[in-house]
Amino acid sequence: MSSQAQQSPALLGVGILGAGPVTQAIHLPSLARLGDILEVRHIMDVDPAVAESVAGRVGARFSTSMDELLADPAVDIVAICSPHQFHAPQVIAACRAGKKAVLCEKPFAMNGEEAAAISAVSAETRVPIIVGAMHTFDPGWLAAEEAWGGLPEQVHTVRSSIVLPPNPRFEDFATEIVGRVPVPGRDSNDPEALKAMLTGGVMGLAIHDLPLVRRFTPDFAAVEVLHAETVSPFGYVISLRAGDVTIELRAAMNGTWEPCWTFEAIGDDASLDIDFTPSYVHAGSATARIRTAGRTVTLGPFGHNGYEGEWRKLAELAGGTGQPPSAETLIHDLEFALAIAEAAAGRVDAGAPHDAAAEQEVNA
Repeated sequence: MSSQAQQSPALLGVGILGAGPVTQAIHLPSLARLGDILEVRHIMDVDPAVAESVAGRVGARFSTSMDELLADPAVDIVAICSPHQFHAPQVIAACRAGKKAVLCEKPFAMNGEEAAAISAVSAETRVPIIVGAMHTFDPGWLAAEEAWGGLPEQVHTVRSSIVLPPNPRFEDFATEIVGRVPVPGRDSNDPEALKAMLTGGVMGLAIHDLPLVRRFTPDFAAVEVLHAETVSPFGYVISLRAGDVTIELRAAMNGTWEPCWTFEAIGDDASLDIDFTPSYVHAGSATARIRTAGRTVTLGPFGHNGYEGEWRKLAELAGGTGQPPSAETLIHDLEFALAIAEAAAGRVDAGAPHDAAAEQEVNA
């Protein structure tokens, strides 16, 4: 095991469960810019070579045991970056270990029962939890929330559109990835594979924008998927309604060198459109534009985006200030995503058309 030669008591200590590409290419670069308030002190991964290598980059301790990391008194904040099926038990364990705050990568639970259990433990222990849907912490989005007035009440159409290269290309630009596990290919004509790809697209990629979508869909529980298909080489086109709001979710991961991530909310006489920075980009926030008749208000870009924003929020919460997202918000965000994923996968059984299938899952 390795240990930091010196630790500043003035800094909040971070421990990370899971040292895969998301930790290496997203969280460690974000934390490196926040060295005046946060310090990485413990990295855990089930692969000891990966844990040691990644921890060595930041001078942190390493281990292969969740219990060892949670027992480390130098760790104040726990980030959970493990595979999805481990999220709920690890969030609960981190809360019970008496940590000051928890960041869980999306999704923070696999079903409503797990989400309710997390909510109960967070309420009991008073440990705040945030979910790593980074756009909800982007200063451009937060500024739009402050400025849009009555826009949500009149919105009738919401669109999320994403065009990105495959994750490994961005990951390799961000850092030298160690321990990447290849994702096996799938039969594009297998209905079960198509279902898995639609579910993976919703829960791995669209989920970043679904909390934003839900701000404009008061009847979010009434989800009706009208059309769902995969696109080549990876992506999805999903059209749905939630109450009176039409929602369009589109994504394509291909060989593009011009990535684009946009969000739109269109009302009767006003609209919002936001250009987000692509995945793995660590500079500058989203730029938001609120349009009304004859007037456009532009907000941003600001100095950082949601990756850094979520860590700033965690430091605030761990320091005893600020308000975390309510348990109800987190649960409803998850239920909304699960409902869309389930209904989109169900369109495969209904004979929805599809294009060629994906060769990899979206994992960030």
